Amino acid sequence: MLRHVASTKKLATRALTYTVTATAYQAVASQTDSEPFITADNSRIKPHYGSKKRWMALSRDLLKPWGGPFNFGDKVRVRGISPKLDGVYTIHDTMNRRHHHCMDVLTHPSEKYDIFQKDVKIQPIAML
Repeated sequence: MLRHVASTKKLATRALTYTVTATAYQAVASQTDSEPFITADNSRIKPHYGSKKRWMALSRDLLKPWGGPFNFGDKVRVRGISPKLDGVYTIHDTMNRRHHHCMDVLTHPSEKYDIFQKDVKIQPIAML
């Protein structure tokens, strides 16, 4: 009986994993809006930002204000883009309403990332 309780408890604490399509975006008006350095959660992107900052946008269907599981400020583990871009990201922005089950990695134009990667896994990280 104790083993069964322990295994059930382990499953209950395991975080859900979501499968998304990953792309990259830059803080430029043609890809965002008229204020490209201000994110949807009112964070400010510094002029010399880059992909090492690890900020991301999610499609609205994945964000709590529109019925999804994630909040702005949540940290998520990303796997499946590339060894260089996989890791822990913070959600600061949202994507255009036409996108569903997608994420956007914030990159600088000088980095020249051209990403369209399906079957990327994102998983919330529990904050202690």
